[in-house]
Amino acid sequence: MAGSINQFVSSFAKELARPSRFDVTIPVPIPLIPYRATARNLSLRCETTELPSRSFSTADQKFGTNPIEKHAYQSNYNELTMTFIVSDDMSEKIFFDAWMELINPTTDFNMQYKNNYAVDLSINQYDVSNSLTYAAVLREAYPLAINQLDMDWSNEGYHKLAIVFAYKQWNNNTIQSLGQNLAQAAITGLVNDITSA
Repeated sequence: MAGSINQFVSSFAKELARPSRFDVTIPVPIPLIPYRATARNLSLRCETTELPSRSFSTADQKFGTNPIEKHAYQSNYNELTMTFIVSDDMSEKIFFDAWMELINPTTDFNMQYKNNYAVDLSINQYDVSNSLTYAAVLREAYPLAINQLDMDWSNEGYHKLAIVFAYKQWNNNTIQSLGQNLAQAAITGLVNDITSA
């Protein structure tokens, strides 16, 4: 039986999450410390982004005459794009150019070690009273691509710089998720103790 109108209305007792109430935190890799002022402003200049996705790669398995089942064997994390409003001095573009140059210097094109350029950046969602409600932390993130900036004499708008980030994985850093991870670790430890006894 479907729920009543009252149940439906009461399910909206809380405010709805707004996609416009977010910010990003992008730490500066140590070699790029001279750009820290620009990096601090990126939190205010990020116009669009998305909370990261996660999916599983699966393998089909069949046992006897049973139907084919899908079994997950690997997590997949897709790249993520952030779009930044560009200042008149182009400082945001200069910062990301420098980050790309750090990863692969054009003087010799020798790729650098990942721990020299990757950082843990976060995307934070806030409620209507500006309390943090969700935080996705992208582990070992770095710019994978800087998209072009189109030039046009007939356009009186402003530049928007799209940066594609790669990362190793992401974590939900809410209290609920941290509690679940602790509980899961405790259960796994208990099971291991029982099976090894």
